[in-house]
Amino acid sequence: MVDLHTHSTASDGSLSPAELIKSAADKGLRAIALTDHDTIKGLGEAESAAARLGIRLIPGVEVAIQWSDTSGVELPGEFHLLGLGLKAPSPPFLEALIELSKLREARNREILSRINEMGIDAEYDELCSLSGGGSLGRPHFAALLVKRGIVKNQAQAFDRYLGRGKPCYVPKDGLDFMEALKLIKESGGISVLAHPMSLYIAWGRLPVFIQDLARRGLDGIEAWHPTAGLHSCKRLEELGRSLGLAITAGSDFHGEHRPDRKLGFTAGGRKIEDAILEAIPGLRDY
Repeated sequence: MVDLHTHSTASDGSLSPAELIKSAADKGLRAIALTDHDTIKGLGEAESAAARLGIRLIPGVEVAIQWSDTSGVELPGEFHLLGLGLKAPSPPFLEALIELSKLREARNREILSRINEMGIDAEYDELCSLSGGGSLGRPHFAALLVKRGIVKNQAQAFDRYLGRGKPCYVPKDGLDFMEALKLIKESGGISVLAHPMSLYIAWGRLPVFIQDLARRGLDGIEAWHPTAGLHSCKRLEELGRSLGLAITAGSDFHGEHRPDRKLGFTAGGRKIEDAILEAIPGLRDY
């Protein structure tokens, strides 16, 4: 098995990079991509663990994209881009990640402000302690709400407070799409549209939208993701192949923050076979 989309404590996962690699090795995975949100700080630790345990590590990242079409209309959902196979992150790429980190902190402080306005006692330092020193994200706010006894679990925290359209939801800023493509390419990686169904674009428009991304230089599409139904995944794979895009699959593993997601498995509990990785020329040398 392989897995091309995972997270560690460097962003909003619950396992350290080394623990993540060990868990993957214990489960029999041959290769794993570490794709933390807006950071590559966990890659060094992951690389050392992978070398020690004899598992192939594909260095990656997941970045948020700020998108608007020519009319200025925003997408209804979230646009994330995976950068896979980052051989040598360029200085501009590293600078962009620093800027994304600043935007993330500003968003987190606004979420905290909204939580406080609802009469919920919370301090930024406490939230940072819940993140274990990694990048703070919504799962850590959810963990705080569970800790306070305000909700029963993280899913309920998102449903009532942190999800899109809920009182503590704050939109996420990101990189310009073309700039992100450039930064990933100059760093030796390939660009992959993460969990396309999270764009919340109806199927009547989605193929045209992805075709436009491919025309602009997108390299691949994460056709297989646990939040999508099997029928949608099959349609996405067919669409990606028709456009000449690389097809990837991932678990989007976050550990205990999203216990329904398992390393090496994707939509419908399907195992992610080695063939997925071997079919991508830009990643074969990992």
